[in-house]
Amino acid sequence: MANRQALKELQTRLAARLQLAKTLGIAPSWLAVQAGEKKYLFPLDQSGEIFPWAGIQPVSYTQSWFLGVASLRGGLYGVVDLAGFVDGQACVSRSELARTESRLVSLNSALEVNCVLLIDKLAGLRKQDDFVDFSAPAPGAAAFFGHQYIDLNGEGWQEINLQLLAQQVDFLTIAA
Repeated sequence: MANRQALKELQTRLAARLQLAKTLGIAPSWLAVQAGEKKYLFPLDQSGEIFPWAGIQPVSYTQSWFLGVASLRGGLYGVVDLAGFVDGQACVSRSELARTESRLVSLNSALEVNCVLLIDKLAGLRKQDDFVDFSAPAPGAAAFFGHQYIDLNGEGWQEINLQLLAQQVDFLTIAA
C-alpha cells in the first residue's frame, strides 16, 4: 500500500515538474524512461500525459508490438510496447508486479497520433547538465533516434524523437 502511494506521489510530482518545465521553456529537457533493458529520453515538448497501466483490449491481426487499445480519459489510444517496437521482437508478458511500475506515455496531442508508449519504468526528468557526453546516432540507426547521451554514472541514454517516430511508416502500419 505504501509503495502504491509513493508511486502516485512520484507521478504527481513528475507531472507538475513536466508542466512547469514546459511553461518555462527550458530546453533541451527530457522525460527519462526505461523500456526493456534500455534507457530512453523523450523530448518534453513531444511527450504527453503519463498514465498508469490500464485495461488494454487486444486487437487481432496486428504487429506483435501493438498491444491493443485503451480508453484513457475518455479517448481511445493505440498501445505500443516501445521495447518490442524498437527491438522488432514479440512483446514480453509482464507480471502483475511489473505492471504496477510500468506506465503509458502519450505522444503530445500536437503530433496528432492517438498513441501511448508502454514503458517499464519512469526515471524522472533530465536536462542537458545531467549528462557528461553525447554522440550522434550510429550510422544506420532508426531515423527517430536522436543523440546518445552518457550520464554522470556512465550509463547510456538514447534520445527518441517522438515526432519522427510518429511519422514512420513502420510505426503507423500496425497490421500484421
